[in-house]
Amino acid sequence: MNETYVVVDLETTGLNPKTDKIIEIGAIRIENGTVTSSFCQLVNPGVQLSDKVKELTNITDEDLQNVPYIEEVLPAFLEFAGDSVLIGHHVIFDFSFLKRAFVNQGMSFERKGIDTLRIARCFLAQEESKKLPDLCRRLGITHHPHRALSDVQATWELYQYLHHTFYKDALSDAQKDVFAPVALVYEVKKEAKASKRQIAQLKAFYERLNLQPAEDLERLTKNEASRRYDRLVNQFGYPKKEV
Repeated sequence: MNETYVVVDLETTGLNPKTDKIIEIGAIRIENGTVTSSFCQLVNPGVQLSDKVKELTNITDEDLQNVPYIEEVLPAFLEFAGDSVLIGHHVIFDFSFLKRAFVNQGMSFERKGIDTLRIARCFLAQEESKKLPDLCRRLGITHHPHRALSDVQATWELYQYLHHTFYKDALSDAQKDVFAPVALVYEVKKEAKASKRQIAQLKAFYERLNLQPAEDLERLTKNEASRRYDRLVNQFGYPKKEV
């Protein structure tokens, strides 16, 4: 393993890159099989976290209040990662969130990746869970799940185990190919920011309901603002006009 890799993992507000946000980026740089540097940064998502996310990650809204927004974090992550091949457990998940974030800032982000989940599915017993915590438990890999840097370190150890155990004895070229980097594909278009009219409309709606929004309205995209308004209408009905 003489290549340079960046092992990456994200914590997010949910599972959908179209609607959810990054709250932590963790990464380690691998050169000639050795960890040479690490990157770990909390990210302010501009929205309140759900109880489920808080429970899973032990990250709180207070932890994210005074940390940078994603547009401030991306240049530092890009400098760290360079154009290296990404390694991740279900790496397309992390890539999709990152690519959407980069595209929304007018930046390109195209990478190749190696997926330890794909490798595990190829070589390990089909009836056993391939979730990262379960694999680490069975293989004796130290892991504190649902924090980005811990997940990254565990993913690298898992990759080393899989490569050492199965690569040389792979029975076919197809089995060896799962260890090769492949282009990561996730199509996304830049999202426009919410218009002043949309923001004013939402603010007025919340004020009439005497509610505090769970997100920073000024950071919404047009699609997000539209979804928020529709959700409010579905829950409370159309706002009454003041006489």
